[in-house]
Amino acid sequence: MNMTPRFGIEEEYFLTDLTTRQLLAQPDADLLRDCREAVGHGFAYEMFQGQIEVASPVFAATEEAAEFLGGVRSRLNHTLALHDSGLLCAGTHPLAHWRDQRATALPHFEQLFAEYQTVAQRSVLCGLHVHVEIPLGIDRIAVMNEVAPWLPLLLLLSCSSPFWEGAESGFMSYRQVVCDGWPRMGVPEYFTDEDEYQRYLRVLRDVGVIEKDGNGWWGLRPASRYPTLELRMTDACPRLADTLMLASLFRVITAFAIVCDKPGVGYDATTRWLLAENRWQAKRHGTQGRFVTDTHDGVISAAQWLDQARSLLAPTAQRIGEGQVFDQAEALLLDGNSAGRQLACHARAMAKGADPQQCLYQVVDHLLQESRS
Repeated sequence: MNMTPRFGIEEEYFLTDLTTRQLLAQPDADLLRDCREAVGHGFAYEMFQGQIEVASPVFAATEEAAEFLGGVRSRLNHTLALHDSGLLCAGTHPLAHWRDQRATALPHFEQLFAEYQTVAQRSVLCGLHVHVEIPLGIDRIAVMNEVAPWLPLLLLLSCSSPFWEGAESGFMSYRQVVCDGWPRMGVPEYFTDEDEYQRYLRVLRDVGVIEKDGNGWWGLRPASRYPTLELRMTDACPRLADTLMLASLFRVITAFAIVCDKPGVGYDATTRWLLAENRWQAKRHGTQGRFVTDTHDGVISAAQWLDQARSLLAPTAQRIGEGQVFDQAEALLLDGNSAGRQLACHARAMAKGADPQQCLYQVVDHLLQESRS
């Protein structure tokens, strides 16, 4: 049994006009063709024409992920520059207006827009998805129940969507607010094991609520096509280093759960209540949230929660070659997540007397620059 699980990463990007700083509502066919050729295998269209996705191959080490995604971002930025455009990787685009966006004309997306209407039309969002391999014979739901309470910690580190429709939203992850309009999204339902989970899916498929090979869209789920546990709650990250850190941390948490004697045994109604409240704190306040991980310990900060993670998970991190991940996460807390950096950029521009539109332009330029790294 492989106790050093392999993993894969999916990144979503906004295609952005470098002059207007707007999300491209209807990119030229030539631009999309060139992007597809620049990425090669792993390129995918997204719900809106101005978005694309890259799905990585399977990795055994973070260095492989860094080389692959670094190459993809570099090639895409070079290609887009030839079209006076750039790559913006964040949970929301600061200037995008959802009513201006155009759906991608593919059957799967057309079905989503027909079924979910305004909920789908408003979902001009980019996420970071990470798959971690679960060895054959280990119940993925048990592992999911062990991992799930950590979701808000991963979210608060990733928050990159403080702006919505050209204004401050008041949330560090407004992407998660929009996601709450969808069914079967956010905090996973409680299942005791994979058999119960599969029964749940069969009921929904039988009544036609989800497609034959469909799945829930929760922030953490067993993948339908791969033998993996998939993280979906995290916002897309402008800096590649943050993407890699989050993938590493999720991999460490999952690797720890895999070798537990009874993974998920402590996951109960109270734990799920705390998970839901911690997610609210993370999406609203990000790194400044107030979290509760144990009803006996009271409120803790994001830094204290990360310290708890280090104390519990450091041996696992060392074992699978991810010993640097807690230092990297701590550095992000000190520097601020993307949402904090965007708001700071906006505040600096305001303090210098820039008009509101120019302030947002500077935020977009900041994100374009970080998305090159």
